[in-house]
Amino acid sequence: MKGREHIDEWPVQFAPRLSVEAVEEGTLLAPKFNAEGLIPVVTTNASTGEVLMMGTMNAEALVRTIEAGEAHYWSRSRHCLWHKGATSGLIQRVVEIRVDDDQDAIWLRVDVDGGASCHVGYRSCFYRSVPIGSLNSGPVKLRFEETTKVFDPEVIYGDAPNPTQL
Repeated sequence: MKGREHIDEWPVQFAPRLSVEAVEEGTLLAPKFNAEGLIPVVTTNASTGEVLMMGTMNAEALVRTIEAGEAHYWSRSRHCLWHKGATSGLIQRVVEIRVDDDQDAIWLRVDVDGGASCHVGYRSCFYRSVPIGSLNSGPVKLRFEETTKVFDPEVIYGDAPNPTQL
């Protein structure tokens, strides 16, 4: 994949979005990227259905994911292409890629090497819940649904900058 500077040099070409019928009922991939060139991606565990993370892809990330069978994203916090697990070893191996009806969202079903997807160390990035009926005075308190981390982020990432931005 090295040396490909432009998306039109990639082996996968996306179809033009010429009609609603073609997008919704056709057989060609014609993803709709937003004004920033991104498409939202929900990633779930292929075996359990558990939501692991929500991310975004640009065209290059989608092509690399299709080509390699491993999840690639566009990191909005790092402003770069991100091969999930390249640093941590927690590679997301794609079992299935689905696109929604109007092709403006992607769903990845994955198996994860190491069993975790969250850079904080939990199995899923969705490790807390919002209690229903919890609106009182003051901030809403979250409930931890996962209390044990799968890995220690300091051991895996060392002194790499945390991608979370305020």
